[in-house]
Amino acid sequence: MTEKYTKKKNVSSSNIAPKRVRKSSIPKEVANRMARRIAFTTGIPTFLGMGVFILSYWLIIKGITDVPPSITLTSSAIFFLTGLFGLSYGILSASWEEASGSLLGFENIRPNIKKMRSAFKPVNPSNE
Repeated sequence: MTEKYTKKKNVSSSNIAPKRVRKSSIPKEVANRMARRIAFTTGIPTFLGMGVFILSYWLIIKGITDVPPSITLTSSAIFFLTGLFGLSYGILSASWEEASGSLLGFENIRPNIKKMRSAFKPVNPSNE
């Protein structure tokens, strides 16, 4: 991890401590792993949510049954919310290490949450 110190611009006081800036990037294989999980855990529920509208329309047009709008909206909302949950799950369940991890990735969620929390902690250069 490369680190560099920068000072605030347009500051007249010279006794302000330098501010540490973290630079990091996600390795390509980890980013690809996250993208695959997100595509799966978000894509399928999103397509199902859109499919509910198409299925309801088809059932009504063909005269098979009369689908109440509340059922269509409720069921599509459930799929869309599942997709929203899948977005977070896809990121947190992917292994952030070199090894790919298991198929579902449940064991990666807790360590990834800890890593994410530590990334948001303020950097204090005086603790070196």
